[in-house]
Amino acid sequence: MADDRPPADRDRSRLGEAADRSGQTVDRVWHRSGQASRIRARQWEVTLVIAVQAGLAAALAALIAQHFLGPGAHVFAPAAAVGTIATAIGQRARRTFELLFGVGLGIVIGDALRFLIGSGPWQTGVVVALAIASALLVAGKGGPLVGQAGGTAVLIATLAPMQRGLELPRIFDALVGGAVGLLVVALLLPINPIRVLDRAAAPIFAVLREQLAELAEAVRRRDVDRTQGVLERLRGTEGDVGRLNDSLSGAEEVVTIAPARWHRRQQFHRYARSASHLERLLLDSRALARWSTTALQYDEPIPAELPDAIARLGQAVAEMRTECRVGETPRCTRKAVEECAELAGRAAAIGVKSFGDALVTGLRTASSDLLRAAGCEPDDANRIVRRAAGVGEAAIAPPTRRHLHHARPTRAARARRRAHLATRRRDDDRAGLSARKRPAR
Repeated sequence: MADDRPPADRDRSRLGEAADRSGQTVDRVWHRSGQASRIRARQWEVTLVIAVQAGLAAALAALIAQHFLGPGAHVFAPAAAVGTIATAIGQRARRTFELLFGVGLGIVIGDALRFLIGSGPWQTGVVVALAIASALLVAGKGGPLVGQAGGTAVLIATLAPMQRGLELPRIFDALVGGAVGLLVVALLLPINPIRVLDRAAAPIFAVLREQLAELAEAVRRRDVDRTQGVLERLRGTEGDVGRLNDSLSGAEEVVTIAPARWHRRQQFHRYARSASHLERLLLDSRALARWSTTALQYDEPIPAELPDAIARLGQAVAEMRTECRVGETPRCTRKAVEECAELAGRAAAIGVKSFGDALVTGLRTASSDLLRAAGCEPDDANRIVRRAAGVGEAAIAPPTRRHLHHARPTRAARARRRAHLATRRRDDDRAGLSARKRPAR
C-alpha cells in the first residue's frame, strides 16, 4: 500500500500544475481584456472628434444646399460631405478629388448609354456595370471614385428621364459637400495630430514593454510554452500597426492643410520617422521570441545575461516612451540600450550555440532600431551598440582581445629585442674565441 502513494501524489501534483496553468491563463486573458478596454477608451476621443466633424459638415452642407442649390441638393451635398470626412480619414483632400471625378465619370457614362440604349431596368443594370468597371480600371481598387461613379450612374439612369438637367446640379452637390468637409477638417475642427499619434502608438509600446518582460522571464525559467505565447501575442499586433499607419496619414493631412496645426509639422516628422523604426522593433521582438523558443527546444545553453538583456530592452522601450512624450533628450533610453548591448556581448563571450548566437544578434539589431526610433542617426546607433557589445565581450575575455589588439610589437619592445639579440651575439663571439684559444688534447 505504501508503494501506491507516490503515484497518487504525482497525480495530485499534476492536477495542481494544471490548475496553476489554468489560473495563469485566466489571469492573462483578464489582463489582455483590461488592456483592450483601456486602448478603446483612449480611442474614444478621436472617434468623438470625427463624429462631430461629420455632423457639423452635414449640417453646413445641408444649409448651403437648402438656400443656394436646387431641389434634392439638401440630400446629395450632405452625403458628399459625410463621405469626405468619414470614409477618407487621412486622405481627405485626395479622396475629395476622387469623389468629384467619380461623379463626372458616372454622369458621362450614364448620359451616353441612356442616349444609346434608352431607359429601363435592364438599361440601369448595364449603365451601372459599365460605370463601375470603368471606375475600377481608373482607380485600380475600390473607394470614393468607384462608389460615386456607380451611385451617379444609378441616378442618371433612373431619375434623368423624369427630371431634366440633373447632371450639372449633381456635380455642384459633390463639389459643395467635398468643400464643406475639407473646411471643417482644416479650419473649424482640426484634430490634434500629436495626440492622435500618441494614442495610436500607446498599444504598441505597451505590448513591447510587457511581452519583452514576459519573454525574459520565460527564457530565464526555460519555459517553451511561455515563449511561444509571447510570439503569438506579438504576432497579433497587426491591427495596432494598421491603426498607427492610419493615424500617421491623418496627422500628415492635418499638418498639411490645417493652418492651426502647421506649428506641429516638425514634431510630426519626428514621430513619423520613429514610427517606422517602432514597427521594425516589433518585428525584431518577434524574432527574439522565435529564436528563444527554438534555442530552448534544442536545449541550448542560455547564459543568465541573455534574459537580463531582453528585460533591459523592454525597460529601454518604456524609457523611450516616457522621454518622447515629454520631449526630453533620450539619455535614459540610450543608457538602457547600452546596458542591453553590453549584456548581449557578455553572453556571446561566455559561449552560446547557433540559435543563442542568433538571439545575441537579434538583441543588437533591436537595440540599434530602438536608438533610431529615439532619434539617433543610423551610423551613430550602430556605433553605440557595437561599442557597448565590445565592452561586454572584453569584460569576459580580455586576454584574447588584448592579444589581438597588440599583435604588432611596439617600438620599445622592438628595441628590447634588438638589445637582447646583440647581447647573445656578443656572448656567442666570446664563447667562440675561448674555444679557439683552448689547446687541443
